[in-house]
Order: sequence, then C-alpha cells, then structure tokens
Amino acid sequence: MPERTLNFGLYGAQGQKSAQLAADVLDRLALEGGIRSPVTSRRGLNARLNYLTNSPAGYQAMSDAGISVTRGTLRRWLQHKQTPSRHNLARIDAAYRAYRRRNVSRHLLQRLNARGGTRVEIQPLDQRAVPEPRRRTITPVAGFRRLRIRVWDRIVDAWVAQDDEALADAWEDWLTDLGSQWGQYEYATSVGFSA
Repeated sequence: MPERTLNFGLYGAQGQKSAQLAADVLDRLALEGGIRSPVTSRRGLNARLNYLTNSPAGYQAMSDAGISVTRGTLRRWLQHKQTPSRHNLARIDAAYRAYRRRNVSRHLLQRLNARGGTRVEIQPLDQRAVPEPRRRTITPVAGFRRLRIRVWDRIVDAWVAQDDEALADAWEDWLTDLGSQWGQYEYATSVGFSA
C-alpha cells in the first residue's frame, strides 16, 4: 500500500496537489505566445474580445464563463465606448483562458507525446514545519523524482475540461510509476516539465 497523504497539512506540511501544479504548468504552456497584456488594460481587453468574438466557439466560451450581455453592449466594449464591470472583466479573462486552452490543446498534446513522452520533475512536499517524529522519510537523494509520462491524452483532456477530479485520477495513474512510495508525491512543492 502506498504511503498516501491523508489529512494533508495536519502537522504543518506545505504544498499543493501535484496534479494541480501540473495543470498550472499546462496553463503557462498554453498561454505562452498568447495575450500578455492584463485584461484591465485597454489593449488586453481589446485583444481578448477580438479573440473571443472571432468565432461562434468564442461566443460560447463567453456564455460558459457567465457573460450575458446584449450585442449592443459587446459592440460598445469593442468600440471603447463602455468599460466592462470588474466582474465582467474577470469573466472575459476566464473565457479567454478556457477558449485558448481548448484551441491549443491539440498542439500541446502533440508536443507532450512527441519523442516518447515528456519528462516531469516533482519536488516533494515541504516538511520543514512538521515536528521531527511526524516527518515522512523521502528516500531519493535531493528529494525530487523524475518521471516520464508517455501518453498525456487523459491529463490534457481533463485539463481542457477543467475537471479537477479526472485530472487528479489521470495524474495519479502515472504517479504509480514511481513505485510503492508514489503517495509521497501526491502533494508537492513544484512540478516542472516543458514541451
């Protein structure tokens, strides 16, 4: 039975679910080459609105994000005659991220699966605040582990769908390749890979 983390943080351990850290890396990879200006700037807002209003799928992404404004309001936003509220700015940014994620997922999947998969490095959870008798023994030298994920399809599909539970399941299926101590890496301080 793996040493799975139950009641994470009960004794002061710090970190995040490693599946969520992997999703953050996928987000960074998806947004590289995308819009860099913040949504609060005129340029950033205009770029996001142009990206979203360029296809029916973009309009659907806005609807999914909770943006329900009239065409006239949307036109005034695009013409800079009206500024969206703070809540609508956040929804526009969320719609952009979800739509961008969907658009780049196929390309990203090809990059991650190329050449036999992508190597991942996982830094274990931070136990400095945990009292000595309650600390886990993390066996590898330097604490981090390397893992090659050969097929990213389930991970990327769950990431695109923003399904945290499916993402955690797909991620943990690959974590089991670390051996009987895979549960020590269910939570981590960082996950790194590039494609």
